[in-house]
Amino acid sequence: MAIFKVPDLGGASDVEVIEILVSPGDAVSQEQPLIVLETDKASMEIPADADGVIDKLLINVGDKVNQGDDYIEYQTTTRQDVSSSDEDDSSKSTAPQASTAASQEVARQSADTEVQQKTTQTVAIPDLGGTSAVTVIEICVVPGDRVAAEDTLVILESDKATMDIPSPLAGEVSQIHLQLGDQVSEGDALIDVLVSAADQVESAAPASDQAMSEHVSYDSQPRESQALESDNEHHNEHHSNSSQQTSQSVNPQSSSSVADSVPSKDVYAGPVVRMLARELGVDLALVKGTGRRQRITKDDVHQFVKQHLQSSAHQASASSAAMALPKVASVDHSQFGEVSEQPLNAIKRATAAAMTTAMLNVPQVTHFDQAAVDDLESFRQAYNAQRSAQDVKLSLVPLVIKALAVLLDRYPAFKASLSDDGQSLIHKHYCHIGVAVNTDKGLLVPVIRNVDQLGVRAIAEQLQHKAQLAREGKLSLDDMQGGCFTVSSLGGIGGSGFTPIVNPPQVAILGLSVAAMQPTWNGEAFVPKLMLPLSLSYDHRVVDGAEAAEFSRQLAVCLEDVRRLLL
Repeated sequence: MAIFKVPDLGGASDVEVIEILVSPGDAVSQEQPLIVLETDKASMEIPADADGVIDKLLINVGDKVNQGDDYIEYQTTTRQDVSSSDEDDSSKSTAPQASTAASQEVARQSADTEVQQKTTQTVAIPDLGGTSAVTVIEICVVPGDRVAAEDTLVILESDKATMDIPSPLAGEVSQIHLQLGDQVSEGDALIDVLVSAADQVESAAPASDQAMSEHVSYDSQPRESQALESDNEHHNEHHSNSSQQTSQSVNPQSSSSVADSVPSKDVYAGPVVRMLARELGVDLALVKGTGRRQRITKDDVHQFVKQHLQSSAHQASASSAAMALPKVASVDHSQFGEVSEQPLNAIKRATAAAMTTAMLNVPQVTHFDQAAVDDLESFRQAYNAQRSAQDVKLSLVPLVIKALAVLLDRYPAFKASLSDDGQSLIHKHYCHIGVAVNTDKGLLVPVIRNVDQLGVRAIAEQLQHKAQLAREGKLSLDDMQGGCFTVSSLGGIGGSGFTPIVNPPQVAILGLSVAAMQPTWNGEAFVPKLMLPLSLSYDHRVVDGAEAAEFSRQLAVCLEDVRRLLL
């Protein structure tokens, strides 16, 4: 019985076993890869030191190994021959030993001759299509690796794409001339390869499909395929059926969960991609590779995660999402003093549920601005002083709503909604604006329809009528649906600013605070101005910061001079 030991790992320690390529009963030849190890920087295949038959595996996938560790027990062909000779005739034992010694001497002489015939050739970076200073993002080989023609050596990344650099020849990697993060161009030295006469024949001959398939399997066989069959015939049958597994696999894009999916194929991925997959919890056997020879790239892993999250989001309800959150610790408040309990009314419960859903699902940002409304306030007061008994008293809110109607036509994204799958915008060719109204039972938001077709006085009349219905509890469900945008005003209460919460499926809401006199610099002196605080909250998935700042500034400009609304 003999044992394969882990060879020199180039100074690395506690290296993880990521693949086992053989099973008990397998016949292996010298230099055949047995296991694959992976460090933080690269993966490496550990070949057999001699011919033999695998007897027992001493390690498992995921174990950490170091130089000199035992990892496989095997029976050598030479030892079996000696054992058989001893059983037949002990007196003849010296003959096979002499024959063995002679064979080993011949093998050593042959090996010495082969080493003398090896030449070192430098592989350079090939034509990169006119691109220069391309970043090295992955090195797929280490010194001592055997490479075949067309095996990937490194992966480069430009501003527009990633590219695999294949080996133009077969041989043994002796030196690597670059490191991760280096900038390389056409003609730069990549690696040195020791090439023998046999390697030159292999490089000249086109690789067969079967050889390519075997390389992919050895490079990174999926962990799910590492069941230890008891006989070599079963093990080979497993590999022959890999194409059938591919045709019967489940498309990960349509899979509802990773656990429910079926591994589709052997995995071909580098150490950087494998590390990313482990960090994200992705089973690479479920990912479709788009690189050369179906190699899995980092973009493939990110796309798989994105599709899986979107699929999960469709299946999860709002209640299940809330249940997934850690609960607030329960406290017995009565231990600190006298308490009483009053149940929330239906409006407050509905508001709490809607706002919780909004904050959990919408990435919200609030942009603050101010508008000088001296002229607007003078106009409003003059109108109210001259209005008839039938006219509604005018506040700043209807004037702001009218300005919003004009701007929402110029910036349609602010009245759009995100589709359920998050992949498109639903643009609305109407303008319905909701206005938050404070009532004794809680906050209600009646909607004023087709604001873009109404004048300021008509808007003020509808706002007064629906606010009264809200306070009387007579608003219908239809009165509170279909809004494209919402206005929430605290001007009658107080405050210098706040962060209103976007109510999905809307993507924006405007908060108005109390207008106050402030000193403003006109370039020569400070002058008093009546400043109206504006708080614009928006869904950052739809609206970016620059758009929000421009929208808010244009609203301030229109409120400072309402004549701009006519332009």
